Amino acid sequence: MEYIKDPFEIEKKSFEIITQELGEKTFPEKEGKIIKRVIHTTADFQYADITKISGDAISSSHDALRQGCKIYTDTKMAMSGINKRTLKALNSEIYCLVDDPQVVKEAKERGLTRSMVAMEKAVADKDTKIFVIGNAPTALFQLCQYIDEKRIHPHLVVGVPVGFVGAKESKEALLERDVPYITTVGRKGGSTVAAAIINALLYMMN
Repeated sequence: MEYIKDPFEIEKKSFEIITQELGEKTFPEKEGKIIKRVIHTTADFQYADITKISGDAISSSHDALRQGCKIYTDTKMAMSGINKRTLKALNSEIYCLVDDPQVVKEAKERGLTRSMVAMEKAVADKDTKIFVIGNAPTALFQLCQYIDEKRIHPHLVVGVPVGFVGAKESKEALLERDVPYITTVGRKGGSTVAAAIINALLYMMN
């Protein structure tokens, strides 16, 4: 049975297929790298149409990463999918608080989702410059509220929660805020999409 075994060759071939199947659809170089990385992760070409990247998203996130920063994510799945070696080389780190015992306790006592309580604590950490939300619309709504209250002005918000309740609306709320963002229109998204976006940004810096 003949098949490609080299992981680098598999990835190279995958991106060649993606470029070919996108046909005449083109993007600015850096934005294209993000969109193609998401398509590579999902095998879903609709992301070429629904991915929205603010004009300052890439430069602002790279500024934060060059200085060394913390990245907060709402899921361990997204955290596990992001390239830690590249982050470490940039003196940056990623963390998630949804399973933190204090967060679990407070969420139960206050009648809130763990994602909301975790976001509250992440925003209080002034070293956290990038927020990556791939699952919980409540976390993105909460972050938008903190932006409105001027508690924080992130260097980047990756807002790609997935689902049927609040996902679309939370991303619409993000689009209305004056912050650097990368998001997807509608219900699609998820932790793997969030991780792919951050990895694309990191790989540009290599």
